[in-house]
Amino acid sequence: MHPMLNIAIRAARRGATVIQRSLERTDTLQVDLKGRRDYVSNVDREAEKAIIDTLRTAYPDHEMLAEESGTQGNSDFVWIIDPLDGTTNYLHGYPQIAVSIALAVRGEVQQAVVYDPLRDELFTATRGSGAQLNNRRLRVSRCRSLDQSLLATGFPIRNEALIDPYLQSFGRFLHRADGVRRAGAAALDLAYVAAGRLDGFWEFGLQAWDIAAGALLVQEAGGIVGTPYPGQDLLKTGDIVAATPKVFPEMIEVLREFPVRKFGTGA
Repeated sequence: MHPMLNIAIRAARRGATVIQRSLERTDTLQVDLKGRRDYVSNVDREAEKAIIDTLRTAYPDHEMLAEESGTQGNSDFVWIIDPLDGTTNYLHGYPQIAVSIALAVRGEVQQAVVYDPLRDELFTATRGSGAQLNNRRLRVSRCRSLDQSLLATGFPIRNEALIDPYLQSFGRFLHRADGVRRAGAAALDLAYVAAGRLDGFWEFGLQAWDIAAGALLVQEAGGIVGTPYPGQDLLKTGDIVAATPKVFPEMIEVLREFPVRKFGTGA
């Protein structure tokens, strides 16, 4: 296992320890509103600190891009951190949460960890070396058709201008696929595509820390990850499609039939 991946795993587990300590007392947490339907708790902040402290002890010169504390440092090595993906789920006691950590080197993600502390499932990937779940090799499903697929998505609830056009594409997928799920933790949705539990995933307006690790998991498990429209930068726009090789082009076809954004602008 790559040494930087080992450190990322250690950091993810330390962040998860903070999360697990508060599982039975979420009603006592200090919760602040960052924006519309966008919450942060003291658990998010404490877990992020534990993660960053672990990474910085090993790599003091690396840059940290984290959801709650912003950007720290200036380096070709950038750790992209979501200490608690699924904060709303966590606050409601809904069991779909994860710690997500990725390492980008000169703009390309090289290492990835998505850890589900509730199921003790550790998803990992190193570029060029495949993806694993608890040290078992992952492959995307063999699903060959959108009509036979189980998809996941997330609603763009923080950008109301996207909701109506998004629902048009959602409706088409609902008619075409075997099923569509919305669980509220994009990192886990992507990990599930990598594990073959889902056949595809799409969402708009995510942040880099939501998708950086999960995207590498899917790629290293043999899936395809891209943006819905030409000219987009995945980690900047946060618009993502991830699926098996056969399902991916069919999903792109649907999304371009019902465009949520103007092609080539990311706007």
